[in-house]
Formats: sequence, C-alpha cells, structure tokens
Amino acid sequence: MVSSFDMTKLCSLLKDFHVLTGIRITVFNDQMEELLSWPRHVPSFCALIRSDPEGLRQCRICDHNACATALGRHDTWIYRCHAGLTEAVSPIFLGNIVVGYLPFGHLFAWPDTAEGLDFISRACQGYHIDPVLLRRHCSRLPVRSESYILSAASLLHAVASYLCMERMILLRQNDLPMRLDSYIQEHLSQPLTAEHLCAHLQIGKTSLYELSAQNYGRGIAQQIRIMRIEKAKALLLEQPGLSIREIAEQCGFQDYNYFITVFKKLTGTTPSRFRTGRTGNVP
Repeated sequence: MVSSFDMTKLCSLLKDFHVLTGIRITVFNDQMEELLSWPRHVPSFCALIRSDPEGLRQCRICDHNACATALGRHDTWIYRCHAGLTEAVSPIFLGNIVVGYLPFGHLFAWPDTAEGLDFISRACQGYHIDPVLLRRHCSRLPVRSESYILSAASLLHAVASYLCMERMILLRQNDLPMRLDSYIQEHLSQPLTAEHLCAHLQIGKTSLYELSAQNYGRGIAQQIRIMRIEKAKALLLEQPGLSIREIAEQCGFQDYNYFITVFKKLTGTTPSRFRTGRTGNVP
C-alpha cells in the first residue's frame, strides 16, 4: 500500500534514535515486513536464535503478533518476546490508516540478572543452540530499567508521528485503504453499511473485513462509529450553535439516545459535558 519511503531521511532518523537511546530500531511496512534497521546488523544474541529454523520462525511469529496487538490498541505496545527479551512496537498512522510499524528491541530488562538468564535459557531450550554460547551472547545485551524502556517507548511513539508529519511516507490515493477511508469520511452523515462500502469499492464482504482489520486494527462497523464520534467531538467544540441532536444527525446517528450511549462509551463522558470541557477518557 505504501508508495514510497524517503529512505535517506528515514535512515537518518533511525540513527538519531539509536544515538539517543542506544537501542536498535527497525521500520516495517504495513505487511509487517522489515524495510530498514539501525544499526543494520542483528545483535549476536538474536542472530544466534535465528540460526535455528524454529527460533527464526518464532521470531517472525512474535513480530507479527506484536504488530497486530499494537494496531489493535492504536498505541505503542511493550512486550516480552518469545526468547525473554523486552521489545516495543509503535504503529505508524497516516490519518486513520496504518502504513507501517516501528519496533525496537533486544533489551535485557530483568531486575534480577540470574533470574533473567534462567528464564531465557528455559525459553530457548527447544532450539538447537549451545546453552553456553547463548548465555555468553545474552550477557552482551544492553541492560535497561523499566523507567528507561518506558521513556524510550514514548520517544518511539513520537518518532512514529514525526514520520508522517515530515512526509517521509507517501500513499497512493487510488489504493483501496485510502479509497475506503476517504469514502467513509465523506459520507459519515449517511447510512454506511457493509453493502454500501463493498459496492463502492467493488469488493466482497470478506475482503472488506480483511481490509478493515489490516488497516484499522478493528472491525469496519466499530471504525465507522469511532470516526463518527471523532466528527461529533469536533462539531461540539467548533459549532456551539448546533444542538446535540443536530450534531448526532450530522454524524450519521438517527437515534439520539444511541448517539449518547456510543459517545459516552468511547469518550467516558456525555456530549454536553465534553462541550463544556469536563471530559473523561478520550480515545
């Protein structure tokens, strides 16, 4: 889906991240395929794990699951990989559409070193790897505290946003994800059923659901509700002369009470309280 990455600027940004944090960072495309890393070489520990076919397979599964989780959460996800190391991944969004992922990792984040080494040894015992060599490579990994990783994850999230702000990633406007997102945005006040969307895109329902899951990390009906509530939030703040009922109708909610229920569920507050500034947890 992504038409181009500015690889020169991207490489420079990854280098800056590594200089500041000492952590290896990677860019995946929206298919969760690696495009670029800095440093370019894989840490010796990970190279050792990936030298075993099953270890390599588990690495790929772990990466895929982490990206999927981050997409579903629409936020940076910190996790422990299959081999016992701490990693993080942040989805890269252009508007509502995921265009890639920024993972960092290979960090030893165990407060008790002996406990961590024992856990890693057990986690990797199914691979055809010399356990002595495994511990030796593990001892070379950077040891980071929880607070350090949280700070690095916050910076990772900022970098993901910066990529799109600086237009380091461009999309083809005629790609299905862009066409779907644009159509929804332009027709939020109208009925938007799966049938409507499939007819517009000339695809089947299964393809539509897969497209929504891959690019939004959620079902199409849920995504439409979220986009409608985002529009309602903007109207509440920008159009004080509009009644809440009028706003509900402009956002595609024909049932006023249902609008109130959905708005409160997604924002943690009512439309009237949101308008006056007494907001709850906004997604």
